[in-house]
Amino acid sequence: MKAAIVLMNLGTPTEASEKAVKDFLREFLSDRRVVEVPRLLWMIILHAIILTFRTPRVTKAYQKIWGDGGSPLRLTTKSQAEKLQQYLQLQQSQSSNQQNAATSLAEVHYAMTYSGPSLEDKVQQFEREGIDHIVVLPLYPQFSATTTGSIYDQVASIGSKRRNIPQIHIIKQYFDHPLYIKALADTVVSQWQNTGKPEKLVMSFHSIPQAYVDDGDPYYQQCLATAALLAEALGLDQDDWLITFQSRLGYAKWLSPYTSDALKQLAQNNIKHVDVICPAFAADCLETLEEIKIENCEIFMEQGGEVFNLIPCLNDSPLHIEMMASIVNQYLPKIN
Repeated sequence: MKAAIVLMNLGTPTEASEKAVKDFLREFLSDRRVVEVPRLLWMIILHAIILTFRTPRVTKAYQKIWGDGGSPLRLTTKSQAEKLQQYLQLQQSQSSNQQNAATSLAEVHYAMTYSGPSLEDKVQQFEREGIDHIVVLPLYPQFSATTTGSIYDQVASIGSKRRNIPQIHIIKQYFDHPLYIKALADTVVSQWQNTGKPEKLVMSFHSIPQAYVDDGDPYYQQCLATAALLAEALGLDQDDWLITFQSRLGYAKWLSPYTSDALKQLAQNNIKHVDVICPAFAADCLETLEEIKIENCEIFMEQGGEVFNLIPCLNDSPLHIEMMASIVNQYLPKIN
């Protein structure tokens, strides 16, 4: 039986130009899952204000992190898919040699919610190849309607256009998966072996509007759970770490404390050395490489801080790939 795995992340502009960034922001911020403001009002705000004034600033931010090969997020996601393919092939080879039951050898692809390649494009490709069993792994450890919810919407749309609907399984979340927590902890320990243990470990998660959580989005509670599990795995006392939230948009109340405010306060309280880890991000991207590593580092240093380290995301590290394999293998068809 042929199967496919699709790793899905948010997306990224196709290039670090104002036009590409504007196109990406328009698609992203037009998603009803992302912004729940009444439609007509939001479209006026988006096109008259946000795309006009935010695009140049976001473009400059992307230009700071853009590499010769393109967007760090796209390059890392592509590498994750390639390495997961290699890992699964090795697993199947070892199972065959031992004459054990194994999962079907699956093609591993990646897709983006915005800017492409899209899940719809991938499903069309799978149809041509005769693949009817698809496992979608959103690279969001903590579930939110603003992220993974949009992937559920895309899968529903794909089904609504077809009489022969492929079997698609979406992995909702993995915020407390043991291998995910272990991979995070190992990344922190590796950092500390090189730069020393900080006075404070800041766990910075992407924020969402407080109103979404009040209406039932489980994201906040899952962030708390991830942070607590990571602190436990590292053997930290309560005073050794704190949880914060970054990347808010607009003036409504979002999940807090805000990372920038917390870092400023830490420096003002004579904390000289902080490390920041971003557990909600599966790959380093604009929010980690520019917002945290550059912008928030400057905030901390300007207030009297002396040592600031961004701990890398899990990216395509071996333990991260092992975690992905452990998760998707549960949903692949078995063969004898």
